[in-house]
Amino acid sequence: MPAVTFLGHAGLRIEAQRFRLLADPWFARSGAFLGAWHQFPRNDHLDLDELLDADWVAVSHEHLDHMDLSVLTRLPSHTRVLIPRYPSTAFRDRLRGAGVARIIELEPWQRFALDAHGSWITAIPEQSPMCHDSALLVVADGYAVLNCNDARLTAAQARRAKHLAGGRLDVMTVQTSGASWHPICYSYPPEVRARLEAEKRVGKFRSVLRLIRATGPELAVPFAGPACFLDPDLRHFNDSMRAPGIFPDSEQATAWLSENLPSQRWACFRPGDRLDLATGAVLADPVSAQFSYTDGLDAYLDRYAADRAADLDLVRAAAPEPGPEFADVFTAHFSRLGTLSPYFLTRIGMTARFEVTGPNGGNWDVRLDANGARVDLAARATAPEYTFTVEGRWLAAVLTGSIAWEDLLLSLRLTAHRDPDRYNDYLIGLLKHANEPALRAVEAYETGRDRDERITISAGGAEYEIGRYCPHAGEDLSVGAVVVDGQTLQCLAHNFAFNLDTGECVNARCEPLSTRQLRDPAPVLTAPSGAPVLDDIERGL
Repeated sequence: MPAVTFLGHAGLRIEAQRFRLLADPWFARSGAFLGAWHQFPRNDHLDLDELLDADWVAVSHEHLDHMDLSVLTRLPSHTRVLIPRYPSTAFRDRLRGAGVARIIELEPWQRFALDAHGSWITAIPEQSPMCHDSALLVVADGYAVLNCNDARLTAAQARRAKHLAGGRLDVMTVQTSGASWHPICYSYPPEVRARLEAEKRVGKFRSVLRLIRATGPELAVPFAGPACFLDPDLRHFNDSMRAPGIFPDSEQATAWLSENLPSQRWACFRPGDRLDLATGAVLADPVSAQFSYTDGLDAYLDRYAADRAADLDLVRAAAPEPGPEFADVFTAHFSRLGTLSPYFLTRIGMTARFEVTGPNGGNWDVRLDANGARVDLAARATAPEYTFTVEGRWLAAVLTGSIAWEDLLLSLRLTAHRDPDRYNDYLIGLLKHANEPALRAVEAYETGRDRDERITISAGGAEYEIGRYCPHAGEDLSVGAVVVDGQTLQCLAHNFAFNLDTGECVNARCEPLSTRQLRDPAPVLTAPSGAPVLDDIERGL
């Protein structure tokens, strides 16, 4: 009886003897993130009325491809909505504000009974509260499903989940496609963008590989993306679904992961496919079975876009051009952000420029530092570190509270530039949280971490003693990092990179890695031709 039906993207239905649970169902015809993202492959052939007759709906986080308000506001009266408890109430408040009722918050790692016969669910949030993403662990009639969706669990967290489930994970779903506006919205030359996409694609695969190797589920499933882009202004982003782009489909991911970890059982599923947890039998959805990720894809997307054109018109109509008060609203918004967290503001320490196009726009600078936030509507900064170019109608949706900053960023309806080209996690964190409890939780986490535990690594002929945990989000570097170029340690959780000699984060604004060299680099031998001969460590042997 226990079975999992894949609903497309990150959606699941888990059927047990005494209950039915949906997880992150996404069916909105308007897609998500200002009409930018759409379900891929499409899932609107599934019987939504039948699916919504569920006892429970679990929603992992407030990204709009997981928190589909068009679904959650039409649930039957007996259905209860389960969400993780995060440091801020913003997720819960957003649901309640939309009219979603019967919400229950799950305490991290605490079992919540789904029936009276031993079935349960728990939420497993990412280690750092900078990201409000959670995996969902469901045990139904004795079978365990670890649904990681967007959450980047550490290996230790995944192993703990397996232990909590009784030492066996029957299914583990893992995100293998990026959900990022970098590098595709940035003003890079084409060859630089292609290189960065390829690096992030392989980095994502390697991170998943290490997580699955550490956990050893019975079945691993690439999951939770990618979406496709149907708006004519965004259709070019579909190019990144092709190798070596940042949005690989589940078949591409399965092929790479199977080749690199052949001892693990992998499978990819399409909307409507049903997996029997007891027997392992798969009942393929007949409509989805006709879909191909490769043959006729452009024509498929053309038909899909034509079918959703009226829905996209409604998205644009719901975001009118801003009025003459727009600059004042912008100033008030950032003035409020400047009061929320001295900890964040000190670590931002930079000027961001907003080039706002359309009626009542302009070039506006915001200086964020230890002195707060200062808005200059004349844009007189000589060298802003970040520059965002965005249409006024989309920015106005953020400033008026219709959407969150992260919704705008994920919509890809903007372009960006950084100089120097270093990610500032505190700037993005301030924007996406924009509330004091969430920011305070990040500060408490980062200032309260035990930095004494250390490990020793070899790199480039030298040995280094470093802090065991990444200064950014706490990833265990003993299992979640690689050395590149002989001198740089790259954390696989979020791709932050640290110079092993200095500890400096070389690609983002972050606290330094604690590091100390234990011995001098081994001498480089020189062949008669003058070419250097690599030692064994540099060869990776």
